[in-house]
Amino acid sequence: MDRDGLAAFLRDRRERIGPAEVGLPAGPRRRTPGLRREEVAQLAFISTEYYTRLEQARGPRPSREVLSGLVRALRLTDAERDHLHHLAGAPPAPPPGPPREVRQSILDLLSRLPGTAAIVTSAIGEVLAWNDLAAALMEDFSALSRRDRNLIRRVFLDAHQGGLYGVSDAAAFARDSAQRLRAASARYPGSPEVTGLVAELLAGSEDFARLWEAYEVSVLPTLAKTFHHPVVGPLTVNCDALHVPDRDQRLVLYTATPGSASEAALRLLSVVGTQRMDV
Repeated sequence: MDRDGLAAFLRDRRERIGPAEVGLPAGPRRRTPGLRREEVAQLAFISTEYYTRLEQARGPRPSREVLSGLVRALRLTDAERDHLHHLAGAPPAPPPGPPREVRQSILDLLSRLPGTAAIVTSAIGEVLAWNDLAAALMEDFSALSRRDRNLIRRVFLDAHQGGLYGVSDAAAFARDSAQRLRAASARYPGSPEVTGLVAELLAGSEDFARLWEAYEVSVLPTLAKTFHHPVVGPLTVNCDALHVPDRDQRLVLYTATPGSASEAALRLLSVVGTQRMDV
């Protein structure tokens, strides 16, 4: 436990929060910036004496319950919460599972990318968000159940349904997916969702079992791939994946080379949308 570091961190975060931010009246005689110690203690459901001792670097190691109360009272971010736990000598417990909520700014970005098919995937391959062009290029994800929107499950278990959108790098994607899932299982060791997906894939796919036993975690970037689309035919796109670290998610962008036939095909898809002109 770093008592001095914990004391300084608590004081700094307390002084940054105004009373209005936590639903408290400012009052006419407030001489201290931010919240008072007794106000933080009240919000954290601990005694003022105990909180004062923490800020004076004289308190005992706080329990996880106390730390949770301080996180709530001081409105700490996830990164600040983890830092608080480390200062207190109680490393934070692993998250219960891969985050599924997509940040609003990322959702807004999806709709502002003309000519780009874009999806957001979770740490275990679930498509969480997409734009219209991605739905036209891949499939209408809104018509699928949450289970069927998992790309790892699709590439290993749903080959009879046409595989992974006819992409040219299905084998490489499968290997990459197994490696990413292996890494995610270490980050979320107690997650029923992760362990359940791994068990399902091991039971249903010999290819996955072979890749899983290889125990590889080094992932190589995919720079380009070709989709064999039922309406516009083959189109080759650049593939760029941007990590969203605070959510452990990936923003995957598919763009075509300017002036290419694939760019024209993407433009046609943006007009056609998810309509099936071949049936």
